[in-house]
Amino acid sequence: MRRYPGYLCDLDGTVYLSERLIPGARETILALREAGSRIVFMSNKPLQPRSDYAAKLNRLGIPVELDDVINSSYVLAQHLAREAPGARLFVLGEPPLLAELRDAGLKITNDPAEVEYVVAAFDRTFAYDKLYTAFLAIRHGAHLIATNADRTCPVEGGELPDAASVIGAIEGCTGAKLEWVAGKPSRMMVEVGLRRLGVQPHDCLVVGDRIETDVRMGIEAGTATALVLTGVTSPVKMAEFPYRPDYVLDSIADLLR
Repeated sequence: MRRYPGYLCDLDGTVYLSERLIPGARETILALREAGSRIVFMSNKPLQPRSDYAAKLNRLGIPVELDDVINSSYVLAQHLAREAPGARLFVLGEPPLLAELRDAGLKITNDPAEVEYVVAAFDRTFAYDKLYTAFLAIRHGAHLIATNADRTCPVEGGELPDAASVIGAIEGCTGAKLEWVAGKPSRMMVEVGLRRLGVQPHDCLVVGDRIETDVRMGIEAGTATALVLTGVTSPVKMAEFPYRPDYVLDSIADLLR
């Protein structure tokens, strides 16, 4: 494996699991930086603002600035602010996502007749009343979009249901189909990451634990890809997908080997 000028690196399942660093993650990241590479960290989770992810990495011993981290809520908010400034949204998500959207000048409303976009996300407060409001909003003509479409989120000791469960509930009762996703494997996410790195796709390696998001995103964007086996995707599961990463690694530590 050659050293790449830029790395787009997933967080959950790749750099850490819950509050525990993957063994060798810190040493690998510091060594790549010392060799002159830039690293941007990506997360599909909209549960915290980017500042929280940056603070967590710093707390775990990986020094980062805020602009070294992007997540799906940030990408979605920035895209909507450009394409539909001031749009009225109903959000199935948690307070940090709502704050990100408001900071981008977007309006949050619970009135189905006003809603222009229904935003589906990883939402641990998901309940029937939220589903009913989304149902009515889409019946009134609102678009269905999402921060991410992951089925599960890896945590130490297992996985949690992710945004796909919210998307599935809305699609199931409305017959609507998700129009676009901001997070991985969307080109929106990788384009923001490449701009942060200041490199072209052929000079970038996407590193992640999900073949259906991290690897697929990199392949479709023209970057090299590395799948690590410390998160969701196992070698057996990898065989279920039609695309293959350039590298399959036991962990992020193998980037140096």
